[in-house]
Amino acid sequence: MSHFDFKQFRIYHDKCAMKVGTDGVLLGAWAKVDGCHNILDIGTGTGLIAIMLGQRSSANITGIEIDPEAAMQAQENVQSCPFTSRIHIISNDIKDFQSDQLFDCIVSNPPYFEESTLPPDSGRASARHTQGLPLEVLVAEAKRLMADNALFQVILPHSTVSKFLSICTLNNLSLLARTDICTKAGKPFKRTLLCLINNIAATRPQIDTLSLSDGKGGRSEAYEELTKDFYLDRTK
Repeated sequence: MSHFDFKQFRIYHDKCAMKVGTDGVLLGAWAKVDGCHNILDIGTGTGLIAIMLGQRSSANITGIEIDPEAAMQAQENVQSCPFTSRIHIISNDIKDFQSDQLFDCIVSNPPYFEESTLPPDSGRASARHTQGLPLEVLVAEAKRLMADNALFQVILPHSTVSKFLSICTLNNLSLLARTDICTKAGKPFKRTLLCLINNIAATRPQIDTLSLSDGKGGRSEAYEELTKDFYLDRTK
């Protein structure tokens, strides 16, 4: 299957090693974007998250992708979506990226962390180990490009969260929100969504959990609600 259809746009992913996946959809639907004017998507891949945030906000969005073929496909996806005038795709390494302005929101779904894909892709297993940034570099580059009080939002394997938060603390990034994700209630957490602020915040972070399945083979009510504006089989 060369593409994945959402309610307001279509994502082609046949030229991308990392296909449309649950992780990207979760981050695109969960990220806090109210009041954001300039958003950066590090490792945009197919452009999915950038386009989702284009649907959810009026911000100008930059997606940066190191793989030229993926960046080209992201650009094609952006050009055919309703939010194309506000989304710009750049083919570059984030370490070499320079911007005339700082961003008030940065998001990233590091591609080598993503495991669940829709639909399955036979080449994903090898690609996920060769494309992406070490956590220390990802945080440092995000910090370099963030305005004061900007948000940094990611989805990561649950097992890497403690290390990631330690790195963020060293860079004066404070946790605002955290959602731990499991396939169904009672199962171990597999993923974690994080929202951090570029400041030393004294506020208590909002922490919750999300189960993707209702335990009967269907999607949970909370997952339905979170993604209802995107999946074709969701109800309004």
